[in-house]
Amino acid sequence: MNGLLALSRGIDAVNEKVGRIADWCVLLACLISAGNAIFRYLFSLSSNSLLEIQWYLFGVIVLLGASYTYKMNEHVRVDLVYGSLSDRGRLWVDTIGIIVFLLPATIFLTYLAWPFFLISYRQHEWSQNAGGLLVWPIKFVLPLGFALLTAQGISELIKRVAALSGAIAIDTKYEKPLQ
Repeated sequence: MNGLLALSRGIDAVNEKVGRIADWCVLLACLISAGNAIFRYLFSLSSNSLLEIQWYLFGVIVLLGASYTYKMNEHVRVDLVYGSLSDRGRLWVDTIGIIVFLLPATIFLTYLAWPFFLISYRQHEWSQNAGGLLVWPIKFVLPLGFALLTAQGISELIKRVAALSGAIAIDTKYEKPLQ
């Protein structure tokens, strides 16, 4: 179990770093958006590439931020039933949910997104808009984001199984390991 918990900590560390990148992308998207608006209204200048980079950054924020959001237990959850369960019941609901829903979906989406990116990369695809950007880098974010979410799902599964076996304690309301 110690080896799996070490793997879980490694996955958590990677997704924490990726989450920080997504955080900075929020600021960058805001700055680009504000700069583009200022130049458009003050100088009647605009750029399709600046508009596209805003959309690209939004994709990065969502797809790379999802695994970090899940790690931090900030994801959307319907607490109607979950909140009334015992800690052990919540661990079981999480474990079953990860195995039955999260991992199959993220593995399948990674599988589907990879060829989508690969075709774009092989064709060296560019946006069809005048002054547009290369498309394949943002298409790479799709399989990367789903792969990171899969990895975080595995990390969370390891933690739930460890908690169910008594190897670690998790506060299921906040999902922080107890010290």
